[in-house]
Amino acid sequence: MSDKPNQQPPQGGGQQRQMQIKIPENVLAGPNYANSMRVMHTKDEFTIDFINIHMAEGVGVVTNRVKTSPGHMKRVLTALQENIKRYESNFGKIEEAEAPPHEVGFKG
Repeated sequence: MSDKPNQQPPQGGGQQRQMQIKIPENVLAGPNYANSMRVMHTKDEFTIDFINIHMAEGVGVVTNRVKTSPGHMKRVLTALQENIKRYESNFGKIEEAEAPPHEVGFKG
């Protein structure tokens, strides 16, 4: 879960492969801001919607949607936990953000 090349575990012949990660231009153009998220799941996959809520307008917009397998989601959770520990050891305890003051609904 970093931008460094991923070392793959040995498969069969005992050789390690290095995977190069490419970032498309539209992703490099700038990050999509999200101040909220929603997580859903089925037996086969997790879906995370990253949402930018405009409080003054009472509108939320899904800026990104990510779908992944349950096994990979466990790795995401572990990576987030490790990075939060490192962040807090460098910068101090993170205070949890307050929930939005009203229920967030979704319209298709």
